[in-house]
Amino acid sequence: MSSSGTRADTTAPGDLLYLTDAARAFVDLGGLLVSAPLLLAALPRGDGHPVLVLPGLLATDRSTTTLRAVLRGLGYGTYGWQLHRNVGPTARAVDGMRTRLAALADRFRRPVSLIGWSLGGIYARQLARHTPDVVRQVITLGSPFRLVRHDQSRAHRHFQRYSHLHVEHWDLPLEGGQGPLPVPATSIYSPLDGVVAWRACLDEPAPEAENIGVLASHFGFGHHPAVIWAIADRLAQEPGRWARFRPPPLLRPAYLRP
Repeated sequence: MSSSGTRADTTAPGDLLYLTDAARAFVDLGGLLVSAPLLLAALPRGDGHPVLVLPGLLATDRSTTTLRAVLRGLGYGTYGWQLHRNVGPTARAVDGMRTRLAALADRFRRPVSLIGWSLGGIYARQLARHTPDVVRQVITLGSPFRLVRHDQSRAHRHFQRYSHLHVEHWDLPLEGGQGPLPVPATSIYSPLDGVVAWRACLDEPAPEAENIGVLASHFGFGHHPAVIWAIADRLAQEPGRWARFRPPPLLRPAYLRP
């Protein structure tokens, strides 16, 4: 399941996964609250480099508060996008993200790690292609950046509602023919995702690209313990010393086998 490609033509999740996703996200949050003392004591510590977190469609920085708080506690300079509600690639969003990224890279005098949730991950990968010199790595959470058809996402109707405001209009398949990112990339996906077809979230094989499968809901990616661990593990890698992810023994049942 960790390799991408040939099966990315599946449709969006069925009604059962879709209708229960929000409720399952609360279960994911409960798992974090229960495991927090042990998790926070064991998580890899950060080196202080900046991390920019981009929210999903129709979400704001409030949706990433828990994730950013955990990463801040690990020692990272962690920031939201500060662009209010994400309604797609509007002029404010496109220009604002580029400005925000450049400002953080200039302030810290080092590249920025990008974490993007769902639509935010598509943005993050675009930023990495546009300005790879200021991006340390990209981590996506349930992001369908290999979308082939609109019916692979339950969110397409909501995305289209704001299309008259968009300054970028993307052709399908997304990232068609573009090849791997010029920076290390990690895609965290879930077969229990109730919003997007998980196979559309799988990156192409590359020396510094990896897909990590977790048993999480779409709305729970930002606070699921296994996702938190994977993010912390990836962020803790030193530049130029990328290695494949190894699940911790305690959380191994929450990950898919590679």
